[in-house]
Amino acid sequence: MTTRVIIVDDQAMVRAGFAALLAAQADIDVVGDAADGVRGVELSRRLHPDVVLMDVRMPEMDGLEAARRLLDPPVGVVHRPKVLMLTTFDVDDYVYEALRAGASGFLLKDAPPADLISAVRVVAAGEALLAPSVTRRLIADFARQRPEPRTDRTALRLNGLTPRETEVLELIARGLSNQEIAERLVLAEQTVKTHIGRVLAKLELRDRAQAVIFAYESGLVSPGER
Repeated sequence: MTTRVIIVDDQAMVRAGFAALLAAQADIDVVGDAADGVRGVELSRRLHPDVVLMDVRMPEMDGLEAARRLLDPPVGVVHRPKVLMLTTFDVDDYVYEALRAGASGFLLKDAPPADLISAVRVVAAGEALLAPSVTRRLIADFARQRPEPRTDRTALRLNGLTPRETEVLELIARGLSNQEIAERLVLAEQTVKTHIGRVLAKLELRDRAQAVIFAYESGLVSPGER
């Protein structure tokens, strides 16, 4: 099955380079590109891509607002693509907000070409792209800077998890991969995937990215902990 992708970035050379790289893959079809968030949203609504590669900082409308519009569309708009944010370390705040808005993850713009290809495939498959090392730095930093009170509803949702599911959620928030969680808990990797699926369903979360945000905001994980 071919993954349909659009690229939204205000730098023409970035769009061209990413498009050439992705289009060379047999399972990826680059169906369009846009230079700002406004055109990116319009293009996505018209072409219905599976994945949108979205730059964070752009004129007209930045990637954060564009992601919000794609992931929380108005009544009558059914299509919701997966959104993969393209970012650099100096825009961490935007990354945090993008994850809260429902983006499936983020990729550093200077990542190796193989990482870009892998990222598109991972996100298209319904997984979230959260590199462990980056997750620990970004999410913890901004959870610390902007703590939110734990509401009764949040606590109730957290209490609905089994002890094992809670443990898995905590390890996700600490940036561990499925394989690392399996090794830590002495479980089969498929069992870990099953637990993650149940956690997402019980907490009414879209994907792994939102699970990380929930874990910090619920108080299950405290910034700075290891």
